[in-house]
Amino acid sequence: MNNYTLNTFTEKRKVMITDFNQLDLTKSYTYKDYLSWDFPERVELILGKIFKMSPGPSRYHQEVSSNLHHFFSNFLWEKSCRLYSAPFDVVLKKGAKTTVVQPDLCVVCDESKLDDQGCNGAPDLVVEILSPGNSTREMKEKFLLYEKNGVQEYWIVDPANKDVLVYTLNKQKKYIGSKPFVAGEFVETQVLKGLEMDVVDVFRE
Repeated sequence: MNNYTLNTFTEKRKVMITDFNQLDLTKSYTYKDYLSWDFPERVELILGKIFKMSPGPSRYHQEVSSNLHHFFSNFLWEKSCRLYSAPFDVVLKKGAKTTVVQPDLCVVCDESKLDDQGCNGAPDLVVEILSPGNSTREMKEKFLLYEKNGVQEYWIVDPANKDVLVYTLNKQKKYIGSKPFVAGEFVETQVLKGLEMDVVDVFRE
C-alpha cells in the first residue's frame, strides 16, 4: 500500500461516524461530512446544521406519497425527466455544499445533475408531504431554500387538510403561490405541461 493510499485509507477511518451521538449539533457540517456518516437515523443538513428527520411516516402519509408517485411516474414514462422518492439526497447550494435534503418526491430534468449519490443542484420540481412533526420546517425553512436555489416548482401537500399548494418561480426568482387545490379540483403544474391530478385521487386511501 503506497503512502497516498495509506493516507486516504487512514483519513476515511478517522472521519467515519457510525453513531448519531458522535455528532456535535452545535457545529456546522458540509456534504463531505455527510457522506462519512453511517448510522441508521435519517438526517438532513440545512445550511450546515443537522436536522434529525421525523420517525417513519404514517401509513396515510405513505399512501398519499404512493398516489402522487403513480401520477408523476405515469406521466413521465418514456420522457426525459426522472422521478425520485425519499430517501434520495438532494444537495443544494454550490461551493461549500452545506445543504442536503430528502424531499418526499422530486423531478429532475437535467441528467447532468445526477450521480450515484443523488442530485447535485436544484430539481425542477419538489414535493413535500406534511407531517405533524415537520410542518414548520417545510413551510418556512425549506420554502426559502428551494426558492433561493432555483427549484422551479414547489408543492406542499397537506394530508390533514387534504389540500395542495403549488409555488412557481417568477422572473424575479420569487415564488408565486396558487390558491389551495382542494377536492373537486385538479392540481396543475407549469413545469410538467399537461399533467393534472384530481385532488380526490391524491388523498385517496
